[in-house]
Amino acid sequence: MLLHWTDAYATVDGLQIHYIRTGHGHKPPLVLLHGFSDNGLCWLPVARELEAQYDVIMPDARGHGLSARVQPNKPIDNAADAAGLITALGLQQPIVGGHSMGGLTATELGGRYPDLVAGLILEDPAWIDPSPDDVPLHKNPFFEWLLNIDAVSLEEIIALGKANNPAWPEVEFPAWAESKRQLDKNIFSVVNVRKPWREFVAAFTVPVLLITAVAEKGAIVTPATAQEAASLSPLLQVVQVPHAGHNIRRENYPAFMQAAQTFLNQF
Repeated sequence: MLLHWTDAYATVDGLQIHYIRTGHGHKPPLVLLHGFSDNGLCWLPVARELEAQYDVIMPDARGHGLSARVQPNKPIDNAADAAGLITALGLQQPIVGGHSMGGLTATELGGRYPDLVAGLILEDPAWIDPSPDDVPLHKNPFFEWLLNIDAVSLEEIIALGKANNPAWPEVEFPAWAESKRQLDKNIFSVVNVRKPWREFVAAFTVPVLLITAVAEKGAIVTPATAQEAASLSPLLQVVQVPHAGHNIRRENYPAFMQAAQTFLNQF
């Protein structure tokens, strides 16, 4: 993080939520929610570009980064945590952006807590429907790797990240690698990756930007899903970014930022 940014904690539902903040409340607030196994600092390039215009707040989700660890048998409600953070920090209707799991959280936040937000930016949100072919999270090869990462050095994690993601810029890897070591492995027993996203989309009351990419490159939200979402809410607009998969901003940063800036300029 940059030296003039704030590294702090907020108490939400009796738990400590860690966040990085670029400003001090003198600019419009923008909350950015990271994806599963990432941390708030994974938004570093975006925050650096937008901090002149916005007070950017980048929290670590519960069980991620430096936030509270998973409590046994207590389900995680990321949307309630995000709402609690907005309230605890006294943010006045921030725009909320989210990627993957964070995009699902932002979707749910907009549906359940509409008065707390001014707008939403959803980067390939984890709108995943149940399937008979579903396998337990810990059987997913990537998640299985996460479960066994403790013996892997930070340098090895970065090297693997670069090998698997050659299109990502160099600046992405330090926070991405560190976030993998910070992940609370107990999260696999409580995390819920299946949510009624259609219900939340239909309840939107603020402008929403859905940024999608190429399904063949790994994007979760297909053109058919994006079209269905747009039919559920007249407030939702869709931008498809070419030459990118699930990690849209990491794979086609200029196109992602152009879409986001165009949307932000309407506020």
